[in-house]
Amino acid sequence: MQSTSGGPRVFQFETFFKERDRAMKKHMVVIGGGITGVTSAYALIQQGFEVTLIEKNRYPGMETSYANGGQLSASNAEVWTHPSTLIKGIKWMFKNDAPLLMNPTPTWHKLSWMAEFIAAIPKYRDNTVATAQLAIASREHHFAWAEAEGIEFDHKRKGILHFYRDKKGFDHAAQVSKLLARGGLPRRAVTPDEIKAIEPTLHGQFYGGYFTESDSTGDIHKFTYGLAKACERLGVKFLNEHEVLSVGANGQSAFVQVKHAGDTDSLTFDGIVVCAGVHGRRLAAQLGDRLNIYPVKGYSITVNLPDGASQAAAPEVSLLDDETKLVTSRLGVDRFRVAGTAEYNGINLDIRADRIQPLIQWVNQCFPGIDTRKVVPWAGLRPMMPNMLPRVGQGKKANVFYNTGHGHLGWTLSAITAHQLAGHVMAWAQETQTSVSGRTALQQA
Repeated sequence: MQSTSGGPRVFQFETFFKERDRAMKKHMVVIGGGITGVTSAYALIQQGFEVTLIEKNRYPGMETSYANGGQLSASNAEVWTHPSTLIKGIKWMFKNDAPLLMNPTPTWHKLSWMAEFIAAIPKYRDNTVATAQLAIASREHHFAWAEAEGIEFDHKRKGILHFYRDKKGFDHAAQVSKLLARGGLPRRAVTPDEIKAIEPTLHGQFYGGYFTESDSTGDIHKFTYGLAKACERLGVKFLNEHEVLSVGANGQSAFVQVKHAGDTDSLTFDGIVVCAGVHGRRLAAQLGDRLNIYPVKGYSITVNLPDGASQAAAPEVSLLDDETKLVTSRLGVDRFRVAGTAEYNGINLDIRADRIQPLIQWVNQCFPGIDTRKVVPWAGLRPMMPNMLPRVGQGKKANVFYNTGHGHLGWTLSAITAHQLAGHVMAWAQETQTSVSGRTALQQA
């Protein structure tokens, strides 16, 4: 091809390829260094994007991804949008040690969230099936990433045992099992004797249970931190101890104002991914989107097992007690995690003694041989959408994306939603590339 001046169009072709490569090599900023932020960064860097992750704490995984129940639990995929949840919530409203506790003080955020929660009840079955499918798909990514990057996170693949103290709970679990089976997850009913055989250290009288061999457990903080280190090796830039003050986007560029060491700075990127947990609602509003996430507080205790007797008395198999809504995981030789409860009280991280004490009492009753003198309490805020499904995908502006709202299954679902997010961002980048190629071709004509 010849230019109008008679010379070859080398410059135009170089410009074309440079613009095309830039369209594909987008610089994405991920807001939030919890499990969803780190998995998002990992999935994006694997697809060839340039990635910067902004985290307000000194290290990744220091808030909701620090000390959760430790379960990678497809068997816990049942969404909460069931009529019985409303009945229990009202019944337990003024009982401080109840598994589900709601501050009765009304706020517009809480009322709007509850209205949408109720509106999602007709989708309970479909959403439970969809969540089970996501959880199963997430496993292969979790396991493959941990193996590829050499991440040690106290992983135990010994299954999860759900146990029930009465016929009503067991019968409901049978209906849930049918939904999980539709999602591709097998689990089997077990008798009281089989419960004892599966986990001999568990004390108590039980009506029956369900056992899911394919589920597993581990330390979410170790996994998040290990994957963050892998991200750094692959080229992700971490801006730790940076507080995000504001965000914005115009479809072509994304803008983030941050505060670090007393100084304020304005940063510009090609696109933005919001993985900010319960703070995502505020950021989404600045980006022109409605993200009705509510913070649902959960508590955990990490019981240090100081001697051989305590270690022998602690369970190896992960458990879920349906009556108390508590879950457990054995973390290595000398730690035992118990977590659960749901508290609707806004963005509040106070650790209440009247919410921690029932967890300790539960350990004393179910595992009397464990020494509970050394117990570390913790509280975290689950970012929960009213329909209990995570928000993954594009916002109103083309270069704005979300991967958040995973609720009580943040770790369980994080790998598959990160994979899905990378697909959305790649589709946008390819669309941008096509647009750039078209414009450049017209300029060369």
